[in-house]
Amino acid sequence: MTARVDHAVTSGTFSLDGQTFDVDNNVWVLGDDSECVVLDAPHDVDAILTLVGDRHVRAILATHAHDDHVRVAPELARATGAPVLLHAADRVLWDMVHPQLPPHGELHDGQSIEVAGTTLRVLHTPGHSPGACSFHAPELGAVFTGDTLFAGGPGATGRSYSDFDTIVRSIRTRLLSLPAETVVHTGHGDDTTIGAEAPHLEEWLARGH
Repeated sequence: MTARVDHAVTSGTFSLDGQTFDVDNNVWVLGDDSECVVLDAPHDVDAILTLVGDRHVRAILATHAHDDHVRVAPELARATGAPVLLHAADRVLWDMVHPQLPPHGELHDGQSIEVAGTTLRVLHTPGHSPGACSFHAPELGAVFTGDTLFAGGPGATGRSYSDFDTIVRSIRTRLLSLPAETVVHTGHGDDTTIGAEAPHLEEWLARGH
């Protein structure tokens, strides 16, 4: 059975630095008919479980630990028995959301995660947050970038624990080096491709400064 990507959108809020915003988040599930991984766990555990169906969930992979990406991660872990994995540099943000419930394991740059005959490669892409990670699935020609790269440019860096120069460096060195035809599955909004975003790097730099 060939691995595939399933998708849903959930709605809720994002809160940081004393402000709260309404947001719609993408949920991505990568797998086949028998097993899968879930990338991010925002807002609505029932919507995620509907997307998963009766498949075995091997892991819940957090692109980063802002509350709109991990709000229901512990609940999803309890429902599926799957571990929540997060880069250690984002524990400061995770602990703001779930201070009594640590994640089950850590993500590391270069780590390989196998699911449904497909390999996901972990790319540490800090900037939007210290431990932000992207997940490259070369066999599927796809990368899951969370809030690091969107259709139209880098993720936001105007809040605590974020940095514009760092996110641009991550995009330049870790993402724009991927094949141009690679489909970018983002944390919010529409898909794009590496080739569509790469020509605009200088525009982002000018906009950021």
